[in-house]
Amino acid sequence: MNIWKPTVLTRVMLGLAILLSVFPLYWMLVIASRTNADAVKVPPALLPGGNLGDNIIAVLTHPEAQFVQGLTNSFIVASVVTISVIFISTLAGFAFANLNFKGRNALLLLVLLTMAVPLQQMGVVPLYRLMVSLEWTNTLKAIILPYLLNGFGVFLMTQYTRQSVPMELIEAARVDGAATLRIWWNVVLPAVRPGMAVLGINTFMLMWNDYMWPLIVANQNPTVQIAINSLNARFSTEYSLIFAGTALSIIPLIVVFVAFGRQIVGGLMEGAVKA
Repeated sequence: MNIWKPTVLTRVMLGLAILLSVFPLYWMLVIASRTNADAVKVPPALLPGGNLGDNIIAVLTHPEAQFVQGLTNSFIVASVVTISVIFISTLAGFAFANLNFKGRNALLLLVLLTMAVPLQQMGVVPLYRLMVSLEWTNTLKAIILPYLLNGFGVFLMTQYTRQSVPMELIEAARVDGAATLRIWWNVVLPAVRPGMAVLGINTFMLMWNDYMWPLIVANQNPTVQIAINSLNARFSTEYSLIFAGTALSIIPLIVVFVAFGRQIVGGLMEGAVKA
């Protein structure tokens, strides 16, 4: 059995790729730990300073940013949307992949067509008018409602379910007397857990970083991205505060990535039969 060994050039290229990937995070911490004057100094400072704690306190107590409220709102929005997208997409993926019913292919094609419509660009005006008529402006419901389901999640889970859950497994469960929901819960979910983790990470990150729709419909009840933008001074850019706020805002993303990443590994190791 031949084992491929990386060459020196491959290792150098991988090392450069890692440095290029890590440098923006390092630069964020450097600016977040310095004063605003240091942030615009030429040549720039390359080592962290000693103002990180003061900048974080300034971010958390900023009167206009409402940063703590923004973190809380973003966590609620991203969590609710992620749970909804995973739940609905997994059910729909199971139906499209393993159940036979009339119009299955036509419905799946309709779902795929929704992916071709840019929701934020083409749907922002009617969506905003809907939220105004419902009197939901400046509420988290207005941010959450348009994202509770997306075509990408349904398509991803349909394809993943087709590859991970053979029809023989479904038929064996039916022979044992399992109902459809029982099959979905006990057979399908353990097998598609890695796909659910990928979908969850992607959805949580998209909602956490969303800026346009929350700014339009709920700018007085800010999410974290609006709060970071509010850290700017009236006539200048407060780079040190913005970078400190950004450093705080990525902590939940890291936690979610670690949690869902473990699910990906665990799902790959277990499989449906063992579950």
